[in-house]
Amino acid sequence: MYTEQGGEGRDLLVLLHGMGATGAVWSPLCAQAGARWQGRWLALDLPGHGASDRQASYVIGQHAATVARAVLPHLEPEGRLVVLGHSLGGVIGLALATGWFGVVPHRVFAAGIKVAWSDDEVRRMEMLATQPAKRFATEDEARDRYLKVSGLAGIADVASPVVARGVAHENEGWRLAMDPRANAVGKPPLSELVALARCPVHLGQGRHDALVTLEQTRSLDPEARDLGPHGHNVMVEAPVAVWDWMDSLS
Repeated sequence: MYTEQGGEGRDLLVLLHGMGATGAVWSPLCAQAGARWQGRWLALDLPGHGASDRQASYVIGQHAATVARAVLPHLEPEGRLVVLGHSLGGVIGLALATGWFGVVPHRVFAAGIKVAWSDDEVRRMEMLATQPAKRFATEDEARDRYLKVSGLAGIADVASPVVARGVAHENEGWRLAMDPRANAVGKPPLSELVALARCPVHLGQGRHDALVTLEQTRSLDPEARDLGPHGHNVMVEAPVAVWDWMDSLS
């Protein structure tokens, strides 16, 4: 897996991005880590995303197993492991909280998890997983498409660091770096994962997140935090709000 890391200390903060994105979306938050986090941080490109390898299956359990293998060498015996996940990354964080995958986090924070899934939405994701990656003539066209797919349109531009590794070049032109098959993640068993958690789990979201309502999020975590007047990618729009949320519960 492709990783970026920084900081010093025993504690480790693992950052897991959402579907279609890359670990680069954490760059605004990581830029503040020196002042806000007393430890190391590790941002990963999830399997089939960015510069990480593809894999045969993208179900939540397989994601969690792959992430756990990547994280284990970075753990210190006396240190805390804190996971901060966004959207799909938040679901993976919930899976890690069960302890089934060889790591047991001290805490898991999950922002912007989509809670309600219709049958049509699940079928659409399955259909997208069977389609070949679309090709673009120029890098800017591919980056523009990446901004839309990752939900970053309007809050980042094509030259922004958060777009890093979101597109890839091939002989036929440019494409999104994401493996289309990664759409086949399935409907996550959120209630079951929350119930099985072996560590504190905290949910939150931007108030204007178009993918999930606060009422839906609080059906899983009654104390779920309203992170302010922001959208789905709250860690890009308002990294300070995310740090404040974590600080208040750590």
